[in-house]
Amino acid sequence: MPVLAVATDGSSITWLPQSGDAASRKLGRVTEQLTVTVGRRAARAILIDDLGRLVLIKRTKPGQAPYWTAPGGGVEDTDPSVEAALYRELAEELGAKATDASQVFLFSSPSDGGVAVQHFFVARLASLDESARSGPEFSDPSRGGYDLDRVDLRGDDLASIDLKPTALKEFILANREALMVEAGAAA
Repeated sequence: MPVLAVATDGSSITWLPQSGDAASRKLGRVTEQLTVTVGRRAARAILIDDLGRLVLIKRTKPGQAPYWTAPGGGVEDTDPSVEAALYRELAEELGAKATDASQVFLFSSPSDGGVAVQHFFVARLASLDESARSGPEFSDPSRGGYDLDRVDLRGDDLASIDLKPTALKEFILANREALMVEAGAAA
């Protein structure tokens, strides 16, 4: 079965056909090169503490039900890599340091500028100082609350919250034991 290769230069993603054979054409597979502009890239952490708890941001906005997100944020032009952006964002949003980050999940969705891409890394929480949190989200009360929350990965707690994107929640639920092992937490 022909497989598509993906090439990226940071501002676009190109799907390249591996084969333009008759079987590909008959099955309706992509046989032409397709390029999509990346509108925004983000680095986010599936951040796990020593007790096997997932460290999340609980978002509260006036008039909306609360939801949870993985800590992280946009990759800036000055970031030397997506992983470097992750460590910077964890310091800003949580006052946290993490170790052993490894990309395990990629999520993309349509955006005004093409496609938004979120890189998710599993990482172990090394330290956290809430008083060191910084960033524009903390200086503008109209943006709502950004509360630190920890969710035990061993029980049913994760299933009961609205973690966004939903695909991330499904990925974590399906792989939680492996993610805890990867982060060095007791499974």
